[in-house]
Amino acid sequence: MAYKRILTIQDISCLGQCSLTVALPILSAGGMETCIIPSAILSTHTAGFTNYTFRDLTEDIPKIKYHWVAEDLKFDAIYTGYLGSAEQINDVKDIMHSVANDGCLNFVDPAMADNGNLYPAFDLDFVKEMKNLVKEGDFILPNLTEACFLTDIEYQENYDQEYIQNILDALITSSNQTVVLTGISYRAGKTGVVVYQNKKYDYYEHQLITKGCHGTGDVYSSAFVAAYLNGKTAIEAAKIAADYTVSCIKFTQDDKDHWYGVKFEPLLPELIEDIKK
Repeated sequence: MAYKRILTIQDISCLGQCSLTVALPILSAGGMETCIIPSAILSTHTAGFTNYTFRDLTEDIPKIKYHWVAEDLKFDAIYTGYLGSAEQINDVKDIMHSVANDGCLNFVDPAMADNGNLYPAFDLDFVKEMKNLVKEGDFILPNLTEACFLTDIEYQENYDQEYIQNILDALITSSNQTVVLTGISYRAGKTGVVVYQNKKYDYYEHQLITKGCHGTGDVYSSAFVAAYLNGKTAIEAAKIAADYTVSCIKFTQDDKDHWYGVKFEPLLPELIEDIKK
C-alpha cells in the first residue's frame, strides 16, 4: 500500500477518548501519515464533566490552510468530525478545495446529534451549513438522528427498511457518494450499519450493547476510514469498524471508573490484524 497522507479536522478533548485523541492513534495505527487541524481544545469532553476549559481555534484554521498552500502541501484524504460552528464548516469546505491531491477522498462525519436531538451547542442554522459540507463528502458517516436532520425526514425510533431507504436516497446528492449509516436496528437485541453505494444496499448486523459509551462514534468512523484507505471495500470497512467498536465497548463496560470513553488502545492490534487480512 502506498504511504498515504490524511488530514483530520475536529476538536481535541485532552482527556476523554473522543475526537482527535481517538482519530489520531487509530489512523496512525492504520499506517498513514496523519495530520491534524484542531477546531478547539478542551480539557475534557463535555459529557459528564463540569468546569472544563474550552479554547476556540476558529481563527487558526484559515492561517494553517494559507501556510500549507504556500508550502504546496497536499492530502490523499480529508476526514472531518466534530466542528464547532458554521464558520468552521465553511473553512473546512475551503480546505477541501485547496489542499487536496488529485483523487483525494473526503470523509464527513456530521457529528451534531443523537437519540433524536441535536447536541446542545447546535441549532438548525448549523444543520443547514452541515448539509452543504455533506455535499462535499465522498463518504458520509451519520447516525440515524443526524441523517434525519440532514434530510428533513422525521426521526422515528421504530422503522422498517423502506423508511431507511428513503433517508439514504435523500442523503445522496451525487452518484459518487457512499453513505455509511450507523445504529440501524431492525430487531430486538441487534443493531447494525447500512452501506449504500451505487444504489446498492448492504446491511451488517451486530450485537446491540445497551450501555452507551462516549466517543464510540469517533472510534467507528476512524476505524472505517483506516480500513477503507488500506484497500478494503466499503462494506468490509464497515464490518471491521463495527466489530472493533463492539469489542472496545465490551472491553470497557465492566470498569465503572472508566465511564468517559472506551479503552480502544489495547485493542488496536486486533484492528490492525483485521485491516491487514
